[in-house]
Amino acid sequence: METGRKRTKINARGLNLYYGCNHALKDIDMDIRPHAVTALIGPSGCGKSTFLKSLNRMNDLVDCVRIEGSVTLDGEDIYDPKVDTTLLRKKIGMVFQQPNPFPMSIYDNIAYGPRLHGIKSKSRLDEIVETSLRGAAIFEEVRDRLKKSALGLSGGQQQRLCIARALAVGPEVLLMDEPTSALDPISTLKIEELMEELKKKYTVVVVTHNMQQAARVSDDTAFFLVGQVVEFDSTKNIFSRPRDKRTEDYITGRFG
Repeated sequence: METGRKRTKINARGLNLYYGCNHALKDIDMDIRPHAVTALIGPSGCGKSTFLKSLNRMNDLVDCVRIEGSVTLDGEDIYDPKVDTTLLRKKIGMVFQQPNPFPMSIYDNIAYGPRLHGIKSKSRLDEIVETSLRGAAIFEEVRDRLKKSALGLSGGQQQRLCIARALAVGPEVLLMDEPTSALDPISTLKIEELMEELKKKYTVVVVTHNMQQAARVSDDTAFFLVGQVVEFDSTKNIFSRPRDKRTEDYITGRFG
């Protein structure tokens, strides 16, 4: 594996995805760096979330999906028929647009995944729950109510709980699909600050509609348009020196 800027965690090569007759992703080539935040931007329906879900095979759950090309994680083809998707999704966790805590206690939300993967020891589960909640910057807010329902938390707290739940199974990559779009500005800021911390341990890929957010939180940015990647570069270059006129038009608000 190459070193420096070229080192990659996830590689997509010639990725095409079809929903029935709809050609949703077209010849996507992308190298996602480890320990960086990669933002996917572009207008609604341009393929950002579809691409994100192709990175942990969430699209497998949709009828009539056909995929061509390859996606590799550390050089291993995730679409190889021998790949166990449960283990793949343990390595590549996902946080959705709407917070979706399970209707159970805060503790059990976090312990759910580790238990599923065979961890039974209470002391080990206690440790995972605390570490995961600390990793999602919410432990101090909930430490005295771990046995209470997660549904009693605010929207912003629920979203950080969902991040903690994803962290609890020890992922390498965290996919975030518009994680702040349903949140107020203060909760949004907390999640943005959290992303900065998360990239020290994980590779983060985030879909966002918010240009300012992409500029603030990400290291690299990909601009999607009608199922294609128009431009992929460092965030600094995308926002200050875009090479493609369509990228410039989008980030300056001329369309989209």
